[in-house]
Amino acid sequence: MTKIDTSNPDAVLPTPSHTVGPFYGYALPFPGGADIAPVGHPETVTVQGYIYDGAGKPLPDAFVEIWGADPEGNLPQVDGSIRRDPTTGGYLGRNGVEFTGWGRIQTDVNGHWYVRTLRPGARGDSAPYLSVCVFARGLLVHLYTRIYFAGSSDDAPLAADPVLQQVDAERRDTLIAQRQADGTYRFDIRLQGEGETVFLEFT
Repeated sequence: MTKIDTSNPDAVLPTPSHTVGPFYGYALPFPGGADIAPVGHPETVTVQGYIYDGAGKPLPDAFVEIWGADPEGNLPQVDGSIRRDPTTGGYLGRNGVEFTGWGRIQTDVNGHWYVRTLRPGARGDSAPYLSVCVFARGLLVHLYTRIYFAGSSDDAPLAADPVLQQVDAERRDTLIAQRQADGTYRFDIRLQGEGETVFLEFT
């Protein structure tokens, strides 16, 4: 038997790499996951963007979960995001009427994602925001962040938000979605590297 001295990392031969899970593409995404807002609601807002890895490449197999308050700042208390037929067990989807505030969206082959939800209202001292949870390959622990909205008639609440106040000024923009010419909001998520999104840690 050959004894290998592992006390010197430079002398240890590399072993074949193993694929790092978990894998999210099977069963977790569901039809209509991005369409949270009730059909025709006047307060509907679309947020869209890309998820990039540390090398700046888009991730085609990541997904995000979104939670948000309603326009009055109330947290929804209704069920119904993933309804099933009680008889057949088949997937029914959302009923198109109730606002659950929650959605799950997988990125497409280009790393792009979008969500249609209701513009959240402010809660307490916080500026309006959407809570985000990011799942991606190689992330053994998912990441949390927030989406705030720029371009309103009064951005003063952003400056007073208690979470944004704790973020270095040069990095706050990574938490603020920018309004586009087509009326949507752009919010890219960068997992590492230059322009890395600010992620939150809850204790």
